[in-house]
Amino acid sequence: HVQLVESGGGSVQDGGSMRLSCVASRYPATQPCMGYFRQAPGKEREGVVAIHTTADSTFYADSVKGRFTISQDSGKHTMYLQMNSLKPDDTAMYYCAAGGVPYGGRCDLDPNAFGYWGQGTQVTVS
Repeated sequence: HVQLVESGGGSVQDGGSMRLSCVASRYPATQPCMGYFRQAPGKEREGVVAIHTTADSTFYADSVKGRFTISQDSGKHTMYLQMNSLKPDDTAMYYCAAGGVPYGGRCDLDPNAFGYWGQGTQVTVS
């Protein structure tokens, strides 16, 4: 089992920045994909970004490319999401996820591919 603890989030103005953090109790050796997903009211949960924690490769949704940056401190089992140029459309509950299995070296942005979830943190852009 993997426990995920998220921090960050809150309210920010349009065009502002915010950083989210996610601390994992461990990195599963055979399930190295971690990621952030978000869910707005009335919408399905969507993948924002994923990271292959072993290869340190990253995968972004088109909607956040160039604005969001994922990184990790593997020694601390911590993942960071730096969000810049935030827009009202980015408003959602953001969830950290772990336990994804890569295919062809790539981490999928499908929430069904991840087995462990954080409690979520609200991001509001106005």
